[in-house]
This record gives sequence, structure tokens and C-alpha cells, in this order.
Amino acid sequence: MLTILFDGIAYGMLLFVLACGLSVTLGLMNFVNLAHGAFAMAGGYVTVIMMNSYGTSFYWCLPAAFIVTALAGIVLERLLYRRLYSASHLDQVLFSIGLVFMAIAAIDYFMGGQQQLINLPPELSGRFDFLGIDIGRYRLFIIVICAVLTVALQLALTRTRFGSQLRAAVDDGRVARGMGINVSVIFALTFALGSGLAGLGGALGTELLGLDPNFPLKYLIYFMIVVTVGGTSSITGPFIAALLLGVADVAGKYYVPQLGAFIIYAVMILVLILRPHGLFSREGGR
Repeated sequence: MLTILFDGIAYGMLLFVLACGLSVTLGLMNFVNLAHGAFAMAGGYVTVIMMNSYGTSFYWCLPAAFIVTALAGIVLERLLYRRLYSASHLDQVLFSIGLVFMAIAAIDYFMGGQQQLINLPPELSGRFDFLGIDIGRYRLFIIVICAVLTVALQLALTRTRFGSQLRAAVDDGRVARGMGINVSVIFALTFALGSGLAGLGGALGTELLGLDPNFPLKYLIYFMIVVTVGGTSSITGPFIAALLLGVADVAGKYYVPQLGAFIIYAVMILVLILRPHGLFSREGGR
């Protein structure tokens, strides 16, 4: 049971890193970016290419995946996304879904449709026993990395000048501009951060989740579930939701394998019945 709990926490942490960028763009920028999974896929393919084609260390691939996808996010935000900030959510959904299918077609053309594999460093492979818990080394690595990222992201959004400027820009862009805040730059950096986190999550998830051109569609529903269950008013909600859903999914597949992935949907339905606006939304607390 403790081993299943540990694996569920690792899976939940990975889900959070993959989904927190969507939580940032949707909750703080009010932009429905369903192409979020395409950035995660890009981070995974950056890792695959660097490791398999150039022999780069896995540890160097992680920051590279973040930087490449963050830069791609800035470029796309400047050229495309910024034009739709004031558009309806339906327009944003249709636009971002179109980007998903374009990304899938491009990856399938250049990389092929086969599953991509990487070889983890020896120190991250295998498992060891600790106080009766069968711990996977790579899952422990994911938990540590994701925990550090979660704390850093929470502090950046709540305790820094950048976080204050972002909240001001979202609440009232006109007033924020009047106070000297460059709203355009703040939004571009926020979008880059969300894209980079997605790319980092994709790099970390290549070994556990698998990687192929259908990755954005395969895991889009998981990202949406994490954000929906957790609420979009803070980072804490999606974090708790990701842990809850990760443990429920792993435990469900172990104890009730015939139900498969249905467990995660059952948890989502139950939570939304009790708290329709998510676990930590402002509306849910009323």
C-alpha cells in the first residue's frame, strides 16, 4: 500500500508540473490554451533528440526542454496568442485545438509515429527498499524536482513583484498600464513560463508516460481534469488535485484493474458534485 501511495504521489507530482502551466494561463491570464499539451510534447522530443542523436546527458536535457519550449511560447505568444486575449473562449479553444493538430502532423512527419524511448542514467534506474517501501529511483527524482518547482512557483506568484504585477494586469489591464506596468511583457513572460513548465513536464514524463505524436490529445483530458478539480484561483488547488488524482489513478489500476482509467473520472465527478468550482476556487468557498 505504501509503495502504491509513493508511486501515486510521483505520478500526481508529474501531472501537476504538466498541468500547472495551463493553470497559470487559464486561471491568471483567462486564456484557454488547449495547445498546452503540444508544448509538453515538444519538451519530450527535445529530450529524445538530444539524448538519442547527440548523446547529451539527461540532466542537461531538462533545462534545455524548459528553455526551448519557453522560447517557443514567447514567439507564438507574440505572433499569435496575443491577438486572441480579448476573444471569446470558444475562439480560443478552436484556435488552440487547431495548433494541436498542426503540431501532431508536424511531429508525425518529421519524427514518425512510433513510440520514443530514452535510457535513463544508471543512478535513476531501478528501485530500492526503504522501511518496507519499494521506491523507484526515478519516481523519487520526479518527486524532489516537482516539489522544488512547486514551492518556487508559488513563491514567484505570491511573494514577488512579478506576481503582483501579473495579478494587477489580469484584474485591470488599463489601470496597470497607467501605473507603469508593461502588461504586454508581463503576459509574454507568463506565457513563456507556462510553456516552459509544460516542456519540462514533457521531458520528465517521457519515461513514465511514453511519447508519440498523439501525446497532446492523449493527456489533454488529464490536464483539464487537474485544473478543473483544483480550481483556477491559485496554484495550491491544482497541486492538491494532481496528488489526489494521481494516487486514485494508480491505486485504482492496481486494486481494480478492470475499471482502468475510470477511477480518475469518478473522483473528478465526486469532487465537482461537492465543490462545483473546484477545491480551492473563490467561488467554491462561498
